[in-house]
Amino acid sequence: MSSKRRELKDFLYESTEPTNDSPLPTATVALSAISLPSQQPRRYFDPLKMEQLIQSVKEHGILENLLIRPILSQPGQYELVAGERRYRAAQAVGLLEVPVTIRTLTDSEAFTIALVENLQREDLNPVEETEGILQLLSLRLELTQNEVTALLYRMLNDVSRLTNNVISQPESEAIKAIFTDLGLMGWESFVSNRLPLLKLPIDILEALRSGKIEYTKANAIARVKNEQLRQSLLAEAIASRLSLTQIKERIRSLNETKPSQDTSNPLKQRITSILGRVQKTKVLSNPQKQKQLEKLLFQMENLLEED
Repeated sequence: MSSKRRELKDFLYESTEPTNDSPLPTATVALSAISLPSQQPRRYFDPLKMEQLIQSVKEHGILENLLIRPILSQPGQYELVAGERRYRAAQAVGLLEVPVTIRTLTDSEAFTIALVENLQREDLNPVEETEGILQLLSLRLELTQNEVTALLYRMLNDVSRLTNNVISQPESEAIKAIFTDLGLMGWESFVSNRLPLLKLPIDILEALRSGKIEYTKANAIARVKNEQLRQSLLAEAIASRLSLTQIKERIRSLNETKPSQDTSNPLKQRITSILGRVQKTKVLSNPQKQKQLEKLLFQMENLLEED
């Protein structure tokens, strides 16, 4: 077990260890009696992994209990705390009952377990992880997420100015303690590197949520101000699995475009950029790539003649 997972496991059990007054009954409960929580750290489920789990459940059933808590206002009804992938797989297979472990938990405890379980399994993408930690801080501090975000930025500003105006406050100490317990990253790194992810353009944010692109690449693409060019680069990065270096090369080419060129037409600008890159690279000295270029040029010539 990695040190990251061991720390998270310790945090999970230290934070939610049951007492003699709160046993952990194991039972079988009707799937229809279990509902999903309103707040959950995970939003994206990889289709391939889900299909693999569904096939496993068909063959072997649910091998690990779902963790649920009673809904006190609705006797006989439960809210899922951990195990959403297993819950969804059980629904897909058509199971009527599932094995569960039942705990009486507060909202904060339930969300903490859900977040830590996903972090322990390393299933969350960077956006979900960032949003989940922000939700956890909000619950623990009893502040809105906007208030937590503002406090985090004030803390970072105070650190950079070497003052203690905010850091000495109880909320700030609580924040540092939570990050220490999670053992994932320091709060300064979270503020500097993760919170900015939530300000990314919607198209890039959605690509991140769905695991189509890494957040280092997403940050680089987000620096392209022209929306059409940015969307085009994002699509190319995903389809061609561009490396971070290749993405930065594309961006440099865009930035090198002369101001006198017609920037009102993104396609024209892109063609100009590609031609400039062809002349700068060694592609013309590669016989195999020369043949490919000749085919592309032939297609372009035919396109121009048709026009």
